Amino acid sequence: MYDQKFLSLIKDYEKDFSGWDFSYITDTGRIGSELLTWSYGSIVNHHIPKANSLLDMGTGGGELLSKLHPLPELTFATEGYKPNVTIAKSRLEPLGIKVFEIEKDDRLPFKTSQFDLIINKHESYSPKEVRRVLAKGGIFITQQVGGLNSSHINEQLEAPLNSEFVDWNLRFALDEIKKEGFEILDKKEEYPVERFYDLGALIYYLKAIPWQVPDFEMDHYIKQLYIIHQTIERDGYFDVKQHRFLITAKAI
Repeated sequence: MYDQKFLSLIKDYEKDFSGWDFSYITDTGRIGSELLTWSYGSIVNHHIPKANSLLDMGTGGGELLSKLHPLPELTFATEGYKPNVTIAKSRLEPLGIKVFEIEKDDRLPFKTSQFDLIINKHESYSPKEVRRVLAKGGIFITQQVGGLNSSHINEQLEAPLNSEFVDWNLRFALDEIKKEGFEILDKKEEYPVERFYDLGALIYYLKAIPWQVPDFEMDHYIKQLYIIHQTIERDGYFDVKQHRFLITAKAI
């Protein structure tokens, strides 16, 4: 029923994924993304020289933080996904960055007003707790994945969107942050295209981010996956729209 190429590609579901490293499919050009009009890394780099203390929330495996330098002497990181904690510690602690494993966003293991810069890329957060640990005048920079991210994948698989995140967007996030005593310095929201060049790349992606399709199992979606495979064979790619938004805010 299914061709050999399809059967070979679905084996990518068995490939290991660790930290926050998509190089298996990005470095080989099997997936590509349209560029945003902003660079999270450049924005963060602009603020780092002004900071005496820095917190990176949701550092993943520490991939990005380890490349930002020179960092403040007082730099810390948190990570809530247990498999990433060991990876982050091995990468960051030799650099003098202590990594804290956390379970709840509203209970950070830091003193009130401890930081003057908090960065957060694609990590959940409690606006109230961020404000608590951020000093007055301190800066909070976050890039978030919106609730409509890659919704076309769900449509094609006939899988519902994750109800926990579906209403997560720039307007909602701004309302929350403003209520906790922040001045908004910058805000943006965009829907760049993400392109998959083979089905194996898509399957690897879904395994890496299980919240996109929380009940994703190969056998359950095999027919829908084959239809996507046929689309890629016909058109050369399968496109979906990402959902990203950026907020830079100052504690007042």
